[in-house]
Amino acid sequence: MASAVLKERSEAVGALTRASEHLLSLQDDAGWWQGELQSNVTMDAEDMLLREFLGVRNAADSERSAAWIRSQQRADGTWAIFHGGPGDLSTTVEAYWALRLAGDPPDAGHMLTAASFIRERGGIERARVFTHVWLALFGLWSWDRIPALPVELILLPPAVPLNVYDFACWARQTVVALAVVKAHRPRHELPFALDELRAPVRPQSAPAKSRVGRWLAAGDRALRAYERRPVGWLRALALGRAERWIVARQEADGSWGGIQPPWVYSLMALHLQGYPLEHPVMRAGLGGIDTFMVDDGDHRRLESCQSPVWDTALAVVALSDAGISGSDPALVRGANWLLEQEVRVRGDWAVKRPSLEPGGWAFEFANVNYPDVDDTAEVVLALQRIGGDSAEKAGILVPIAGAVDRGRVWLEGMQSSDGGWGAFDVDNTLTFARTLPFLDFGEVIDDPSADVTAHALEMLAVLGLADTEPARRGLRWLLDAQEPDGSWYGRWGVNYIYGTGAALPALIAAGVDRGSPAIRRAVRWLEDHQADDGGWGEDPRSYDDPSYVGRGPSTASQTAWALLALHAAGERSSAMRRGIGWLLGAQRPDGSWDEPQFTGTGFPSDYYINYHLYRLVFPVMALGRCLRDGVID
Repeated sequence: MASAVLKERSEAVGALTRASEHLLSLQDDAGWWQGELQSNVTMDAEDMLLREFLGVRNAADSERSAAWIRSQQRADGTWAIFHGGPGDLSTTVEAYWALRLAGDPPDAGHMLTAASFIRERGGIERARVFTHVWLALFGLWSWDRIPALPVELILLPPAVPLNVYDFACWARQTVVALAVVKAHRPRHELPFALDELRAPVRPQSAPAKSRVGRWLAAGDRALRAYERRPVGWLRALALGRAERWIVARQEADGSWGGIQPPWVYSLMALHLQGYPLEHPVMRAGLGGIDTFMVDDGDHRRLESCQSPVWDTALAVVALSDAGISGSDPALVRGANWLLEQEVRVRGDWAVKRPSLEPGGWAFEFANVNYPDVDDTAEVVLALQRIGGDSAEKAGILVPIAGAVDRGRVWLEGMQSSDGGWGAFDVDNTLTFARTLPFLDFGEVIDDPSADVTAHALEMLAVLGLADTEPARRGLRWLLDAQEPDGSWYGRWGVNYIYGTGAALPALIAAGVDRGSPAIRRAVRWLEDHQADDGGWGEDPRSYDDPSYVGRGPSTASQTAWALLALHAAGERSSAMRRGIGWLLGAQRPDGSWDEPQFTGTGFPSDYYINYHLYRLVFPVMALGRCLRDGVID
C-alpha cells in the first residue's frame, strides 16, 4: 500500500512539473499569457457581413473564414453555440448566410441540410432580433418588423429608468450603436435572397398573456411608430450625442470594450453617420479587428474577446501554487506587465461612483473604460504571490503596494448596496430591462453574482481585511446566495461547479469554519456530482435544464474547480484522490489537457466561451495545492 501511494505522489509531481513547464512556455516575452477565447461561428459570419456592408470584404479572407465555418458544421447540418450543444437556429441562419456570401451554392449537400433545419424550426422568422437586424441591413427583412430602439434613449439622464447606464456595459455600448444604425435604416443590396430559409407559412406571434407583456407590446408599437416619423430636431440631437458617446469610448486598440458586438455595430453606426473608411477612428477599428483574428493559413476565425490580464493573473497564481518562487524571472515579468495595465482613468463606472478614485484592472489588452471587479481581485491575488515591493525586490518596476491599495479602494467602492459585487458596475440591477422586446441577445444587466463576490471577498481576506465592513457584507451576501442543495450559481463560468469552486476558497479565507453547515452542504454537493470516471463536468444546458446541473463530460477545468473547493474545505477524501487520478490519466504528453467543451460563460443560456488556457492553469493550481498540503502523502 505504501509503495502505491508513493507511486501516486510521484506521478502527481511529474504531472505538475510537465504542466508547469508547458504553462511557462506559453508566456510572451513581454510578460503576459493569453489563451485563445473560442466562441461560436456567428463571430465569423458577422465579420464577413460587416466587411460586405462596409465594402471591404475580400475573397481570400472570406474563403478562410468560410472554411472555419464549414469545419464547425455538425452532421445534422446545424451549428451550435457550444461544443456538443443542440443546433441553434440563429447561429445556423448566420452561418448559412455567410457561406452563401462566400459562394457556397444553396443546392450543395451541407447547405440543404442546414436550410432544412432552419425551415423546420420556423425559418428566419423565428431567429433572434440581432439576426433580423443583420437581415434588415441587407434588405432581407423589414426594419418595420424589428422591435423599437429609438436613439433618443441616449438623451435620458442617469436618474431616469432605462437610461443607457441601466444596461450592463456590454449591452450599453451595443444598444447605443445599434440605435444609431436603426435610425438610419440602411439597405445594402446583395446578389441573392434567402427565400429558401423562410418557413412555408409565416409564423404568428403569440399574443402577450400578462399585463406587463401587453403593456410592453403596446409601448413597442408606439415607439416604432415614432421611429418612422421622429421629431427632426430631437433625432438630430440624439444622433449627434450618440456619435460623440461612441467615439469617446473607442479603446487604444481600436475596439469598443474589447468585445465583438459593440465593435462591429459601432463601426457601422459611425460609417452611417458619415465617417469614411479612411477616418482614423474607422481605420483603427477595422485594423483592430484583424488583431483578434486567429489565422492558421487554412482557417481564419475571430475571437470575440481577448483575456490577457485575466490569463496572466491566473497563470501567476497557478505557477506560485506549483512551487515557483515569486522572485522567479517569469513571475516577475508577469507582475511587471500586470502593474503596467492598471487603469488610472475614469470610465462609465464613475456615473454611479463619481467620487471614487480610479484603480483596478480590465480583462483585455486595452479597455480603460471598463475595468472590472473580477480581474481586479485576481490581479491583486497574483501580485500578493510576488511579495515585496520595488524598494525591496529586484526586478519589480512599479511599487506593488500602491497598485494593490488603489485596486482595493476601487473594488470596495464598487460594492453594490446589497453587499455583493457585479462585474463592471454598481447596482446595475434593473431587471425590467431584460423584458424589452429588442433585447433578446443575452444578459443585459450586471447584477451581483456569487463568483465575482467570492473573488472580491477572497482578495479582501488575503489582504488581511476579512473583519472590515465590506468583507463582512460580502460574506453575508455570499452565504445568502448558496443554493438549497449546497452549491452556488456560476455567472461567468459553467456553472454550479464554477460558482462553488469560487465560493468555498473565499469563505474559508474569510474565516468560515470548515465544519459549518454551509461548507458541509457544498462538499456533499460536489461529492454527489462527481462523475463515475472520477472527474467533474457540467454542460452549459444546466442554465436552463435542471437535469444538467453538475452533470456533463468530465473536463480538466471543472475537475480542477471542484478539487480547489474541496481542498479549501480541508478534505482529504477518496473523492479528491479520484479527481486527482482523473487529471493524471487525462493529461497529454506535453503537459496540457484536451478540453473541447465550453466552460466559460458570456451570457447564461445564450453565449459560451472555451477559454483555451483554463484547461491548464486551473489543473496546475489544483495539483499544486493538493501536493503542497499533503492530499497525496
